[in-house]
Amino acid sequence: MQNKSLLIKRISKTKELYFFLVPAVVFYVLFKYWPIYGLQIAFRDFSPVFGFWKSPWVGLENFRRFFRAADWLRLINNTLGISMTSLIIGFPVPIILALLLHHTASQVFKRTVQMITYAPYFISSVVLVGMLYVLFSPSTGIVNTLLGRLGIGPYFFMGRNEYFVSMYVGSGIWQGAGWSAVVYMAALSGVNPELHESALIDGANKVQRIWHVDIPSILPAIITMFLLQVGHLFSVGFDKVYLMQNPLNLSASEVISTFTYKRGILDGDFSFSTAIGFMESSINFVLLAVFNRVAKLVSGSGLW
Repeated sequence: MQNKSLLIKRISKTKELYFFLVPAVVFYVLFKYWPIYGLQIAFRDFSPVFGFWKSPWVGLENFRRFFRAADWLRLINNTLGISMTSLIIGFPVPIILALLLHHTASQVFKRTVQMITYAPYFISSVVLVGMLYVLFSPSTGIVNTLLGRLGIGPYFFMGRNEYFVSMYVGSGIWQGAGWSAVVYMAALSGVNPELHESALIDGANKVQRIWHVDIPSILPAIITMFLLQVGHLFSVGFDKVYLMQNPLNLSASEVISTFTYKRGILDGDFSFSTAIGFMESSINFVLLAVFNRVAKLVSGSGLW
C-alpha cells in the first residue's frame, strides 16, 4: 500500500508530463494493437459480406496453401537473399564511414562528406527507382555510356535477374549509409578521450586505437542496430522492390511482400495474404528473440 501511495504521489506531481503520452498511446492503441483483432481472418475463409466472426473457420489451411504454392521456395530464397546481402554488405558500411569521419582532422571535409552522404536518405523510393532507370538505361544511361567507351555492354541492369540484388542493395547502401552513420557518430562522441590518450602513450597507431578503443566503446550501439535489422530479416521493404520489379526480372524480384500484395489486394484473397503476413512477422520475432539472446550471452548487450 505504501509503494502504491508513493507511486500515486509521484504521478500527481508530474501529471502534466503524462498528458504528452496520450497522443502516442492513442496512436498505438488505434493503429498497432486494435488491428491485431483482424488477425483472426488468417484462420478463416474471410468474406467482407460475413465479416470477422461469421466467416468460416478453416484453421491452418491458409498457411498450408502457401507451402503448396509452386513458387513458395523461390519467394523465401529471394527474400532471404536480399535481406542477407543487405545485412552482410550494407551493415558494416555506416560503421566504417562513421569511424573514418570521426578521425578526420579537417572539420570542413568532415561536414561536407556528412552532408553528401546524409542527403540521399530524404529521397523517396519512387524518385530513387526513377534515378536508377535513368542512370542505368541501356540506351541513354550514363553507366552504359561509360561502359560503351570501354567496349563493354550495353546491359539492361534493371531487366536482368542476376543484377537485381546488386542494384537493390547498392542503392540502399547509397541511400541509407549516411543516416545510419549518424547513430555511430553520436556513440563515438561519447568515447572517453583519456582512453585514446592512454593508447597514444602506449604507442598505438590510429588503426589500433580504432580497433581497441572505438569499436569496443560503440559495441552496444552496433549490437542494437544489428538486432533491429535482424528483426526484419524475413521481410523486404515492399515499395522499393515493387517499383524495381518488371516482367524481365520477376523471378529474382518477387519476394514475400510483393506476393502478399498481389494476392491480398489485387486478387482479393485477404485470408491468404493475412496468413502470409502473420507467418512473416512471427518468424521475424523468433529470429529477433534468438539473436538477442545470443548477443546477451556473447557481449552482455541486447534490446531487452
